[in-house]
Amino acid sequence: MSAPEPVGPVVTGFDGSPSAEDALVLARAWARVLGTGLVVATVHPSPAPISSGRVDAEWVADRHHEAEKVLEGAHGLLAAVDAVDYRVVASSSAAHGLHDLAEELGASVIVVGSSSAAAERRLFAGSTADRLLAGSQAPVGVAPAGFRDRNISVLERIGVAFVDTPDGHAALDLAVRLAVRVSATLTLYSVLAGEAELVMPVIGRDAEHAFAATAQDRFQRALDLALAGIPAGVPAGARILTGNVVDVLAELDEVDVLFCGSRGYGPARRVLLGGVSSRLVRRARSPIVVVPRG
Repeated sequence: MSAPEPVGPVVTGFDGSPSAEDALVLARAWARVLGTGLVVATVHPSPAPISSGRVDAEWVADRHHEAEKVLEGAHGLLAAVDAVDYRVVASSSAAHGLHDLAEELGASVIVVGSSSAAAERRLFAGSTADRLLAGSQAPVGVAPAGFRDRNISVLERIGVAFVDTPDGHAALDLAVRLAVRVSATLTLYSVLAGEAELVMPVIGRDAEHAFAATAQDRFQRALDLALAGIPAGVPAGARILTGNVVDVLAELDEVDVLFCGSRGYGPARRVLLGGVSSRLVRRARSPIVVVPRG
């Protein structure tokens, strides 16, 4: 058997907050199962032509020193972890700094935590996540609030929110590569809207049933084709669920991570949230990875 292809490091930001600890736990777990490096970065304001950062060397040095002190918190949390690369980055914003660092290093994923406003064990993307999810070239993972208290050592169950579109296949491709690498099971989820949501009630129940049956068949064919393309050694299955797509996917707690695609008509090789993914990153139970469109 050939050795797995090397993958880029996992990059995460650290500002000393509880949500940063959530992200750190998730990033550490992914780096471990991927067999790749972990890069922990604290971003401080860079010198600017205007504002308080304007050519003020003392102010810049002070910000750098404060960032190093924040980063010491990550050192303490990862004391037993080898080969962690700690970085202090100067940038105009945390999102910009993480984005540039991820591009420089060829990161496999950028991991961030949820907003402090997130409910316990739920996602709620904050401003840094929002900015990364609006143009990152690397997949972006978001950890739920309180994830730091979970005992996660393996990724055994990988889910994909699958639709038969280019962005859906991009999410599936990355999930398959991860499943192959870490010997995880893979489950594809497609969500069929309830009959009452499919068509207007005035057309009658028979038409509703027929429309739902047609949609079910179409979804099943797409899932069957997708499963047929997954390597034989990967335990994989598919489920068609019924209901509101965001409600159903947000409540999934049978996966360790859920992959979803970017907006189908967004720029290629960039993350750009679509309607479903944008709501999932604000309420899902499981960590979400949003994948750039191929």
